[in-house]
Amino acid sequence: MLLVAPKKKRTIWVKNLHSKRHRFSHTNLMDELRLEPTDWLIYARMDESTYLLLLQWVTPLIRKQNTQLREPVSAHERLSATLRFLISGSSYQNLRFETAISQPLLCKIVPETCQAIMNVLKQYMKVPRSCHQWKAISAGFSERWQFPHCLGAVDGKHIRIIPPPGSGSEFFNYKKFHSIVLMAVVDSNYKFIMCDVGGHGSISDGGCIQSTTFYKKLTDGRLQLPPEENIENTNTVLPYVFVGDEAFGLRKDFLKPYNRRQLNYSAKIFNYRLSRARRVVENAFGILAGRFQIFQIAIRIKQVENIQKLVLTACYLHNFLRCQTSTVEIMNSDEFLTSSPMVNLQTLPTGNSQTEAKQVRLRFENYFMNEGSVAWQDAAIENGYTA
Repeated sequence: MLLVAPKKKRTIWVKNLHSKRHRFSHTNLMDELRLEPTDWLIYARMDESTYLLLLQWVTPLIRKQNTQLREPVSAHERLSATLRFLISGSSYQNLRFETAISQPLLCKIVPETCQAIMNVLKQYMKVPRSCHQWKAISAGFSERWQFPHCLGAVDGKHIRIIPPPGSGSEFFNYKKFHSIVLMAVVDSNYKFIMCDVGGHGSISDGGCIQSTTFYKKLTDGRLQLPPEENIENTNTVLPYVFVGDEAFGLRKDFLKPYNRRQLNYSAKIFNYRLSRARRVVENAFGILAGRFQIFQIAIRIKQVENIQKLVLTACYLHNFLRCQTSTVEIMNSDEFLTSSPMVNLQTLPTGNSQTEAKQVRLRFENYFMNEGSVAWQDAAIENGYTA
Protein backbone atom coordinates (compact mmCIF):
# COMPACT_ATOMS: atom_id res chain seq x y z
CA MET A 1 0.00 0.00 0.00
CA LEU A 2 1.36 3.41 -1.02
CA LEU A 3 1.68 5.84 1.86
CA VAL A 4 1.20 9.51 1.04
CA ALA A 5 2.61 12.12 3.39
CA PRO A 6 -0.06 14.45 4.73
CA LYS A 7 -0.09 17.89 3.12
CA LYS A 8 1.59 20.48 5.30
CA LYS A 9 -0.88 22.98 6.66
CA ARG A 10 -0.26 26.67 6.18
CA THR A 11 0.72 28.43 9.35
CA ILE A 12 -0.21 31.81 7.86
CA TRP A 13 -2.17 32.82 4.75
CA VAL A 14 -0.15 35.91 3.83
CA LYS A 15 3.20 36.97 5.24
CA ASN A 16 3.27 40.25 7.07
CA LEU A 17 5.57 41.84 4.47
CA HIS A 18 3.27 40.93 1.59
CA SER A 19 0.15 42.09 3.38
CA LYS A 20 1.75 45.54 3.65
CA ARG A 21 2.76 45.72 -0.02
CA HIS A 22 1.49 49.27 -0.46
CA ARG A 23 3.85 50.39 2.29
CA PHE A 24 7.00 48.48 1.30
CA SER A 25 6.61 48.18 -2.48
CA HIS A 26 9.33 49.35 -4.85
CA THR A 27 6.72 51.53 -6.55
CA ASN A 28 7.03 53.94 -3.61
CA LEU A 29 10.68 54.39 -4.54
CA MET A 30 9.68 55.00 -8.15
CA ASP A 31 7.36 57.78 -6.99
CA GLU A 32 10.33 59.47 -5.33
CA LEU A 33 12.58 58.94 -8.36
CA ARG A 34 10.22 61.01 -10.51
CA LEU A 35 11.90 64.02 -8.92
CA GLU A 36 15.31 62.76 -10.15
CA PRO A 37 15.02 61.86 -13.87
CA THR A 38 18.61 60.61 -14.09
CA ASP A 39 18.10 58.20 -11.18
CA TRP A 40 14.80 57.07 -12.69
CA LEU A 41 16.63 56.25 -15.92
CA ILE A 42 19.24 54.21 -14.08
CA TYR A 43 16.56 52.36 -12.12
CA ALA A 44 14.18 51.61 -15.02
CA ARG A 45 16.63 51.86 -17.97
CA MET A 46 14.14 54.20 -19.67
CA ASP A 47 12.77 57.65 -18.93
CA GLU A 48 9.40 58.08 -17.24
CA SER A 49 7.47 59.00 -20.37
CA THR A 50 8.73 55.87 -22.15
CA TYR A 51 7.83 53.72 -19.15
CA LEU A 52 4.31 55.17 -19.00
CA LEU A 53 3.85 54.52 -22.73
CA LEU A 54 4.87 50.88 -22.27
CA LEU A 55 2.64 50.58 -19.20
CA GLN A 56 -0.32 51.93 -21.18
CA TRP A 57 0.22 49.29 -23.87
CA VAL A 58 0.62 46.27 -21.58
CA THR A 59 -2.00 47.13 -18.95
CA PRO A 60 -4.96 45.54 -20.82
CA LEU A 61 -2.98 42.27 -21.04
CA ILE A 62 -1.74 42.02 -17.44
CA ARG A 63 -4.42 43.80 -15.39
CA LYS A 64 -6.27 41.52 -12.94
CA GLN A 65 -9.74 41.94 -11.48
CA ASN A 66 -10.38 42.82 -7.86
CA THR A 67 -11.76 40.11 -5.59
CA GLN A 68 -13.40 40.14 -2.20
CA LEU A 69 -10.35 38.51 -0.64
CA ARG A 70 -7.61 40.99 -1.55
CA GLU A 71 -6.57 43.68 -4.00
CA PRO A 72 -4.60 42.29 -6.96
CA VAL A 73 -1.06 43.28 -7.86
CA SER A 74 -1.45 46.28 -10.16
CA ALA A 75 -0.21 46.45 -13.75
CA HIS A 76 2.30 49.09 -12.64
CA GLU A 77 3.74 46.72 -10.01
CA ARG A 78 3.80 43.80 -12.45
CA LEU A 79 5.59 45.70 -15.21
CA SER A 80 8.11 47.41 -12.93
CA ALA A 81 8.88 44.14 -11.09
CA THR A 82 9.53 42.40 -14.42
CA LEU A 83 11.80 45.20 -15.60
CA ARG A 84 13.72 45.13 -12.33
CA PHE A 85 14.17 41.36 -12.69
CA LEU A 86 15.75 41.89 -16.12
CA ILE A 87 17.73 44.96 -15.12
CA SER A 88 19.15 43.76 -11.79
CA GLY A 89 19.81 40.13 -12.70
CA SER A 90 18.30 39.24 -9.34
CA SER A 91 16.50 36.05 -8.31
CA TYR A 92 12.83 35.71 -7.45
CA GLN A 93 13.85 35.12 -3.86
CA ASN A 94 15.68 38.46 -3.67
CA LEU A 95 13.15 40.35 -5.76
CA ARG A 96 10.35 39.55 -3.33
CA PHE A 97 12.00 41.76 -0.71
CA GLU A 98 12.26 44.68 -3.14
CA THR A 99 8.70 44.35 -4.43
CA ALA A 100 6.88 42.93 -1.37
CA ILE A 101 5.36 40.34 -3.72
CA SER A 102 5.58 36.67 -2.79
CA GLN A 103 8.04 34.45 -4.63
CA PRO A 104 5.39 32.04 -6.02
CA LEU A 105 3.44 34.97 -7.41
CA LEU A 106 6.56 36.51 -8.96
CA CYS A 107 7.20 33.18 -10.70
CA LYS A 108 3.86 33.71 -12.48
CA ILE A 109 3.98 37.48 -12.93
CA VAL A 110 7.36 37.77 -14.67
CA PRO A 111 6.75 35.23 -17.50
CA GLU A 112 3.20 36.54 -18.04
CA THR A 113 4.40 40.13 -18.25
CA CYS A 114 7.26 39.15 -20.56
CA GLN A 115 4.76 37.58 -22.94
CA ALA A 116 2.62 40.73 -22.80
CA ILE A 117 5.64 42.94 -23.55
CA MET A 118 6.53 40.84 -26.58
CA ASN A 119 2.95 40.97 -27.81
CA VAL A 120 2.75 44.78 -27.71
CA LEU A 121 6.25 45.32 -29.14
CA LYS A 122 5.97 42.96 -32.10
CA GLN A 123 6.29 45.80 -34.57
CA TYR A 124 9.74 46.68 -33.21
CA MET A 125 11.37 43.47 -34.43
CA LYS A 126 10.36 42.27 -37.86
CA VAL A 127 12.24 40.48 -40.59
CA PRO A 128 11.79 42.58 -43.77
CA ARG A 129 9.28 41.16 -46.24
CA SER A 130 10.15 43.10 -49.38
CA CYS A 131 13.14 44.23 -51.41
CA HIS A 132 12.37 47.83 -50.47
CA GLN A 133 12.63 47.07 -46.74
CA TRP A 134 15.90 45.15 -47.19
CA LYS A 135 17.37 48.03 -49.22
CA ALA A 136 16.54 50.44 -46.39
CA ILE A 137 18.71 48.34 -44.06
CA SER A 138 21.44 48.16 -46.68
CA ALA A 139 21.44 51.96 -47.03
CA GLY A 140 22.15 52.24 -43.30
CA PHE A 141 25.23 49.99 -43.54
CA SER A 142 26.47 51.88 -46.57
CA GLU A 143 26.07 55.28 -44.93
CA ARG A 144 27.27 54.48 -41.41
CA TRP A 145 29.82 51.69 -41.98
CA GLN A 146 30.78 52.08 -45.66
CA PHE A 147 29.79 48.50 -46.49
CA PRO A 148 27.35 48.56 -49.44
CA HIS A 149 24.67 45.96 -50.04
CA CYS A 150 24.92 44.60 -46.47
CA LEU A 151 21.59 43.33 -45.12
CA GLY A 152 22.62 42.56 -41.54
CA ALA A 153 25.37 41.40 -39.19
CA VAL A 154 24.95 37.94 -37.69
CA ASP A 155 26.36 36.43 -34.49
CA GLY A 156 25.48 34.21 -31.54
CA LYS A 157 26.16 34.29 -27.80
CA HIS A 158 25.96 31.89 -24.89
CA ILE A 159 23.42 32.88 -22.24
CA ARG A 160 24.52 31.40 -18.92
CA ILE A 161 21.80 29.38 -17.14
CA ILE A 162 21.29 27.05 -14.20
CA PRO A 163 20.74 23.67 -15.91
CA PRO A 164 17.16 22.34 -15.79
CA PRO A 165 16.64 19.24 -13.61
CA GLY A 166 17.51 16.05 -15.47
CA SER A 167 19.18 17.83 -18.42
CA GLY A 168 22.59 16.26 -17.83
CA SER A 169 25.17 17.73 -20.21
CA GLU A 170 22.59 18.84 -22.75
CA PHE A 171 23.31 22.54 -22.15
CA PHE A 172 27.01 22.17 -21.23
CA ASN A 173 29.21 24.21 -23.60
CA TYR A 174 32.86 24.29 -24.60
CA LYS A 175 33.60 26.94 -21.93
CA LYS A 176 32.54 24.46 -19.23
CA PHE A 177 29.28 26.07 -18.12
CA HIS A 178 25.60 25.54 -18.95
CA SER A 179 23.96 27.83 -21.48
CA ILE A 180 21.40 28.37 -24.18
CA VAL A 181 22.23 30.21 -27.39
CA LEU A 182 20.98 33.59 -28.57
CA MET A 183 21.35 34.00 -32.35
CA ALA A 184 20.73 37.45 -33.80
CA VAL A 185 20.77 39.48 -37.00
CA VAL A 186 21.38 43.21 -36.38
CA ASP A 187 20.97 46.31 -38.55
CA SER A 188 23.34 49.27 -38.81
CA ASN A 189 21.73 51.04 -35.81
CA TYR A 190 22.28 48.16 -33.35
CA LYS A 191 18.67 46.99 -33.61
CA PHE A 192 17.77 43.32 -33.83
CA ILE A 193 16.16 42.23 -37.10
CA MET A 194 15.78 38.66 -35.91
CA CYS A 195 16.46 36.80 -32.65
CA ASP A 196 16.36 33.07 -32.06
CA VAL A 197 16.77 31.67 -28.53
CA GLY A 198 17.02 28.12 -27.25
CA GLY A 199 19.88 26.34 -29.02
CA HIS A 200 21.85 24.09 -26.71
CA GLY A 201 25.19 25.41 -25.50
CA SER A 202 27.31 22.75 -27.19
CA ILE A 203 26.35 23.90 -30.70
CA SER A 204 28.61 26.17 -32.79
CA ASP A 205 27.51 29.43 -34.44
CA GLY A 206 27.09 27.66 -37.75
CA GLY A 207 25.06 24.83 -36.23
CA CYS A 208 22.79 27.24 -34.38
CA ILE A 209 22.00 29.45 -37.33
CA GLN A 210 21.14 26.47 -39.52
CA SER A 211 18.29 25.58 -37.16
CA THR A 212 16.72 29.06 -37.25
CA THR A 213 13.69 29.99 -39.34
CA PHE A 214 15.73 32.88 -40.76
CA TYR A 215 18.45 30.59 -42.16
CA LYS A 216 15.97 28.09 -43.56
CA LYS A 217 14.22 30.88 -45.45
CA LEU A 218 17.60 32.20 -46.62
CA THR A 219 18.65 28.85 -48.06
CA ASP A 220 15.21 28.30 -49.62
CA GLY A 221 15.20 31.76 -51.22
CA ARG A 222 12.10 32.90 -49.31
CA LEU A 223 13.47 36.12 -47.76
CA GLN A 224 12.64 38.31 -50.77
CA LEU A 225 16.23 39.61 -50.98
CA PRO A 226 16.98 42.21 -53.66
CA PRO A 227 18.79 40.98 -56.78
CA GLU A 228 22.37 42.09 -57.34
CA GLU A 229 22.71 45.53 -58.87
CA ASN A 230 25.02 48.52 -59.27
CA ILE A 231 26.28 50.16 -56.13
CA GLU A 232 24.96 53.71 -56.09
CA ASN A 233 27.02 56.15 -58.18
CA THR A 234 29.38 53.40 -59.42
CA ASN A 235 29.63 50.90 -62.25
CA THR A 236 30.30 48.01 -59.83
CA VAL A 237 27.62 45.32 -59.60
CA LEU A 238 27.47 43.40 -56.30
CA PRO A 239 24.92 41.10 -54.67
CA TYR A 240 23.22 41.79 -51.34
CA VAL A 241 24.76 39.84 -48.46
CA PHE A 242 24.79 39.21 -44.72
CA VAL A 243 28.08 39.32 -42.80
CA GLY A 244 29.36 37.12 -39.97
CA ASP A 245 32.55 35.82 -38.39
CA GLU A 246 34.68 32.75 -39.12
CA ALA A 247 32.21 30.36 -37.50
CA PHE A 248 29.72 30.64 -40.35
CA GLY A 249 29.86 29.01 -43.72
CA LEU A 250 30.71 31.22 -46.70
CA ARG A 251 27.79 31.61 -49.11
CA LYS A 252 27.10 33.87 -52.07
CA ASP A 253 24.64 35.73 -49.79
CA PHE A 254 26.68 35.42 -46.56
CA LEU A 255 30.22 36.75 -46.29
CA LYS A 256 32.82 35.94 -43.65
CA PRO A 257 36.48 37.03 -43.23
CA TYR A 258 39.44 35.40 -44.90
CA ASN A 259 41.41 32.95 -42.79
CA ARG A 260 43.98 34.87 -40.73
CA ARG A 261 46.88 32.54 -41.51
CA GLN A 262 47.28 33.54 -45.16
CA LEU A 263 46.42 37.18 -45.76
CA ASN A 264 47.72 39.41 -48.53
CA TYR A 265 47.21 43.16 -48.33
CA SER A 266 43.87 43.26 -50.16
CA ALA A 267 42.51 40.43 -48.00
CA LYS A 268 43.47 42.40 -44.89
CA ILE A 269 41.59 45.40 -46.28
CA PHE A 270 38.54 43.21 -46.93
CA ASN A 271 38.65 41.76 -43.41
CA TYR A 272 38.94 45.25 -41.93
CA ARG A 273 35.97 46.59 -43.91
CA LEU A 274 33.87 43.53 -43.09
CA SER A 275 34.83 43.83 -39.41
CA ARG A 276 33.53 47.43 -39.31
CA ALA A 277 30.14 46.23 -40.53
CA ARG A 278 30.08 43.05 -38.44
CA ARG A 279 30.96 44.71 -35.13
CA VAL A 280 27.49 46.28 -34.87
CA VAL A 281 26.17 42.91 -33.71
CA GLU A 282 28.88 42.77 -31.02
CA ASN A 283 27.98 46.30 -29.94
CA ALA A 284 24.29 45.40 -29.88
CA PHE A 285 25.03 42.52 -27.50
CA GLY A 286 27.14 44.91 -25.42
CA ILE A 287 24.31 47.45 -25.14
CA LEU A 288 21.87 44.64 -24.32
CA ALA A 289 24.04 43.22 -21.53
CA GLY A 290 24.85 46.70 -20.19
CA ARG A 291 21.18 47.57 -19.92
CA PHE A 292 19.96 44.20 -18.58
CA GLN A 293 22.22 42.65 -15.95
CA ILE A 294 20.44 39.31 -16.31
CA PHE A 295 22.91 38.57 -19.14
CA GLN A 296 25.87 38.95 -16.78
CA ILE A 297 24.91 36.14 -14.39
CA ALA A 298 23.48 32.63 -14.63
CA ILE A 299 19.72 32.96 -15.06
CA ARG A 300 18.15 31.28 -12.04
CA ILE A 301 15.01 29.82 -13.64
CA LYS A 302 14.40 26.11 -14.13
CA GLN A 303 11.99 26.26 -17.08
CA VAL A 304 13.87 26.78 -20.36
CA GLU A 305 10.68 28.14 -21.96
CA ASN A 306 10.58 30.97 -19.41
CA ILE A 307 14.29 31.69 -19.93
CA GLN A 308 13.58 32.06 -23.64
CA LYS A 309 10.79 34.53 -22.83
CA LEU A 310 13.12 36.60 -20.65
CA VAL A 311 15.85 36.78 -23.29
CA LEU A 312 13.47 37.61 -26.13
CA THR A 313 11.69 40.23 -24.01
CA ALA A 314 15.02 41.95 -23.35
CA CYS A 315 15.70 41.98 -27.11
CA TYR A 316 12.28 43.48 -27.88
CA LEU A 317 12.79 46.10 -25.17
CA HIS A 318 16.24 46.86 -26.60
CA ASN A 319 14.73 47.65 -30.01
CA PHE A 320 11.90 49.64 -28.45
CA LEU A 321 14.34 51.77 -26.47
CA ARG A 322 16.57 52.30 -29.52
CA CYS A 323 13.57 54.07 -31.06
CA GLN A 324 13.12 56.38 -28.06
CA THR A 325 15.39 59.39 -28.71
CA SER A 326 15.95 60.57 -25.14
CA THR A 327 16.80 57.07 -23.94
CA VAL A 328 19.10 56.36 -26.89
CA GLU A 329 21.17 59.49 -26.26
CA ILE A 330 22.02 58.43 -22.70
CA MET A 331 22.36 54.71 -23.41
CA ASN A 332 24.89 55.42 -26.18
CA SER A 333 27.48 56.30 -23.54
CA ASP A 334 30.69 54.24 -23.33
CA GLU A 335 29.21 52.28 -20.43
CA PHE A 336 26.74 50.62 -22.77
CA LEU A 337 28.90 50.28 -25.90
CA THR A 338 31.59 48.11 -24.36
CA SER A 339 31.98 44.54 -25.55
CA SER A 340 29.45 42.06 -24.25
CA PRO A 341 30.28 39.86 -21.24
CA MET A 342 28.38 37.08 -23.00
CA VAL A 343 30.59 34.31 -24.38
CA ASN A 344 31.10 33.72 -28.10
CA LEU A 345 30.10 30.43 -29.60
CA GLN A 346 32.68 27.85 -30.57
CA THR A 347 34.24 28.18 -34.02
CA LEU A 348 34.37 24.89 -35.86
CA PRO A 349 35.62 23.99 -39.37
CA THR A 350 32.96 24.83 -41.94
CA GLY A 351 34.36 22.84 -44.86
CA ASN A 352 35.17 24.03 -48.35
CA SER A 353 33.06 26.88 -49.69
CA GLN A 354 31.50 26.92 -53.12
CA THR A 355 33.44 28.62 -55.90
CA GLU A 356 30.58 31.04 -56.51
CA ALA A 357 30.68 32.19 -52.88
CA LYS A 358 34.43 32.75 -53.06
CA GLN A 359 33.97 34.79 -56.22
CA VAL A 360 31.42 37.02 -54.49
CA ARG A 361 33.87 37.68 -51.65
CA LEU A 362 36.59 38.47 -54.18
CA ARG A 363 34.31 40.96 -55.95
CA PHE A 364 33.75 42.83 -52.66
CA GLU A 365 37.50 42.72 -52.00
CA ASN A 366 38.24 44.28 -55.40
CA TYR A 367 35.60 46.95 -54.81
CA PHE A 368 37.14 47.93 -51.46
CA MET A 369 40.56 48.20 -53.11
CA ASN A 370 39.30 50.41 -55.95
CA GLU A 371 36.05 52.38 -56.25
CA GLY A 372 34.97 51.65 -52.70
CA SER A 373 38.21 52.46 -50.89
CA VAL A 374 38.07 54.88 -47.95
CA ALA A 375 40.80 57.26 -46.80
CA TRP A 376 41.51 55.56 -43.47
CA GLN A 377 41.64 51.88 -44.47
CA ASP A 378 45.36 51.89 -45.37
CA ALA A 379 46.20 53.66 -42.12
CA ALA A 380 44.25 51.05 -40.16
CA ILE A 381 46.34 48.24 -41.63
CA GLU A 382 49.61 50.17 -41.21
CA ASN A 383 48.75 50.89 -37.57
CA GLY A 384 48.58 47.19 -36.81
CA TYR A 385 44.96 46.20 -37.36
CA THR A 386 44.82 42.42 -37.30
CA ALA A 387 41.86 40.78 -39.00
